[in-house]
Amino acid sequence: MLMDTLRKAGSAVVAVVLLSAGCGREAEPVDQAGAEAARENVEAMAREHAEDTTEPSPATEVAPARAVVSDPRLPYAESGDQLVYGHFSAPSDVFEPLPALIVIHEWWGLNDNVRAMADRLAGEGYMVLAVDLYDGKTAQSREDARQLMLRVAEDPEAANANIRAAYEFLESTGAPRIGSLGWCFGGGWSLATAQLFPDDLDAAVIYYGRVTDDEDILRPVNVPILGLFGEADGGIPVEGVRAFRDALERLRKDYEVYIYAGADHAFANPTGRNYNAGAATDAWAKTVDFLSRHLSPGASDDS
Repeated sequence: MLMDTLRKAGSAVVAVVLLSAGCGREAEPVDQAGAEAARENVEAMAREHAEDTTEPSPATEVAPARAVVSDPRLPYAESGDQLVYGHFSAPSDVFEPLPALIVIHEWWGLNDNVRAMADRLAGEGYMVLAVDLYDGKTAQSREDARQLMLRVAEDPEAANANIRAAYEFLESTGAPRIGSLGWCFGGGWSLATAQLFPDDLDAAVIYYGRVTDDEDILRPVNVPILGLFGEADGGIPVEGVRAFRDALERLRKDYEVYIYAGADHAFANPTGRNYNAGAATDAWAKTVDFLSRHLSPGASDDS
């Protein structure tokens, strides 16, 4: 019953997107500096993941805290003339709209590891939509992932439209609060989601994603931010993370930024060579606490 209702909601949202897609919308101006930074980030991620595979480790087998129901192919958006399908999860005993999360995959794409993490987040009491920014493709090699991530970097407006549709879908379910969470590539897009919904998104979690210290970009964002980074991350240098943190401080934003000593990029990815159980466990605890404070039914607007 839950999934039937959500499929109908998704179809309605997609219909609106289809109807509005050609209604005279002007193209977004090209941000050349931002595009170049995005391309540089692609190459940095390629270096960081050079030795990684997508093979799961025992750390991926952590079960959700409560039983969940999921649909791995729920339509929520449209790209060109094709539907976009995400992975939707929610507690199996849900009887009313719950706070929701837009979950954004890392550079390999919406694979089984990300689906498992979406289910685990749903087990904490959220409706979770894990989006697909790669048009149904997942990478099996470093070069595959590089090309998929580069395509998004070259056409960020398509990803923006995808995220907007995901937000509209979750909003249509009656979710009282909506947050975003992503890793690596998805961490940068979690911050981008906060930029897309600077006054409406209720929380943004960034796991070692691309960030900025540009105050003109950050000033409009009134979204609580949790940032989780590795001190030894060569792809997301710690100096840039500290500059991001300092900019948020100067702007008096609601933020928490943690830098784990000795942790590398993708320290929370259990399939990668850099998995750090201690940092990952602590980051998960901080994530659960942060989401509870900002998305739970009792959370206040100024929490």
